[in-house]
Amino acid sequence: MTNLVNQGLWLPLMEQFYTIQGEGNHTGTAAYFVRIGGCDVGCHWCDVKESWNAKIHPPSSIEKIVEDAKKYAEVVVVTGGEPLTWNMQPLTDILHQNQLKVHIETSGCYPVTGTWDWFCLSPKKNKLPVSEAYEFADELKVIVHNKHDFIFAEEQAAKLNKKIPMFLQPEWSKREQMTPLIVDYVMQHPQWKVSLQTHKYLNIP
Repeated sequence: MTNLVNQGLWLPLMEQFYTIQGEGNHTGTAAYFVRIGGCDVGCHWCDVKESWNAKIHPPSSIEKIVEDAKKYAEVVVVTGGEPLTWNMQPLTDILHQNQLKVHIETSGCYPVTGTWDWFCLSPKKNKLPVSEAYEFADELKVIVHNKHDFIFAEEQAAKLNKKIPMFLQPEWSKREQMTPLIVDYVMQHPQWKVSLQTHKYLNIP
């Protein structure tokens, strides 16, 4: 089994569900989310810390994951945890074979595997993206927990070699303090956009 997981043929699946994308460039669109367990980035404000330990999430075959996904949506969002901890190529191959579009939400801290229709790069200070992640990025989304995160966001934007949508998103527990600052910042720096976790406001997964 360990070998199958290492090859990406089975993955530590935490959960999967059909919902509305709540963040970033595709906010408001229907998507099937596949949350993969395992993450060593260690963001103290992470709202899915139960995803960190891959060992508590039983491996599932990628065939079963795809079988479930194709019942619901045309777009599959692979998230975590940190999905690039694992080899994503087999999963994205079989999803594409089933005519599904495949998006990823990642910190970019591991080498990029998989073939993606949309690559949401959400860098974290604890473990910075590998250089190739900036090349793959279709969208930059930076979580704002404190004022220094605006500086971090600009540092990350400077590493992009193409113009892509860029979002500042308040960390949920600090949304009342940080949202007004983000609004002011975006009005002064209109290359950025505001992202909100609208699924939480809608009380959906």
